[in-house]
Amino acid sequence: MKIDWDRRTCARRGHTTYLPHEEHFQARLHAATAHGTAWRCLRCGDFVLGDPHATGPAAEAPLVARGKVLRDLFILRFLAVERALRGVFIVLVALAVWQFSNSQDAVRQFFDKNLEVIRPVAVHFHYDLDHSPIVDTIRKTFGYHHSTLLLVAGLLLTYAVVEIVEGVGLWMSQRWAEYLAVVATAAFLPLEIYELTEKVSWLKIATLVINILAVVYIAVAKRLFGLRGGRAAFDEERQSASLLEIETSAGMPAPAHNG
Repeated sequence: MKIDWDRRTCARRGHTTYLPHEEHFQARLHAATAHGTAWRCLRCGDFVLGDPHATGPAAEAPLVARGKVLRDLFILRFLAVERALRGVFIVLVALAVWQFSNSQDAVRQFFDKNLEVIRPVAVHFHYDLDHSPIVDTIRKTFGYHHSTLLLVAGLLLTYAVVEIVEGVGLWMSQRWAEYLAVVATAAFLPLEIYELTEKVSWLKIATLVINILAVVYIAVAKRLFGLRGGRAAFDEERQSASLLEIETSAGMPAPAHNG
């Protein structure tokens, strides 16, 4: 089923109406009804009773996102939420590593003590704790130097800040955030591919595919790195939409735009 992004957005945020100074546009954007004057929404095209939200020259009509732009905005905000949540999770991990670095001996003693408690249960289920990959990994972390753990915590915190800043920027539709999202995501693709060579899992495969699609989608849809005309074509497309809002909403055909 095809999603009507315009009406979906108007249903959540309300309509956007505009009274242009030019009389020939006014005639096309309003209608007299038995209940009063109705003005045409610049987003979905429906007529809405009541006074227009703003007035001014047609060329200064508000830039109202609709159609494909709304779809792109929805996808970017989905990615923004994912990045922000990931950033918060990594902050928690960084704090855990930092706390662990300050209490390695206590944690080691706690781990060894409780390992002996669960050993009879493991033996009952024929699980060899002495050769368990999980137990071995945990024990290796006890051998890390304090400075090494602090460095890891610092790197994790830096990465978390990047993810959170990226998420906020994407939510606000900032172009610099789109570049940051593409570069930061692409930079970790080789690591994700390497991890697949070590051990394959559906989660790793899904994460890799989603990140690749995100990089390609943002770069192409937003005309980054000179793609599809680059920034000049992107600005021209947005500016043309702004200047043609009144004509398009009024039902007048807009000139063709290559891009």
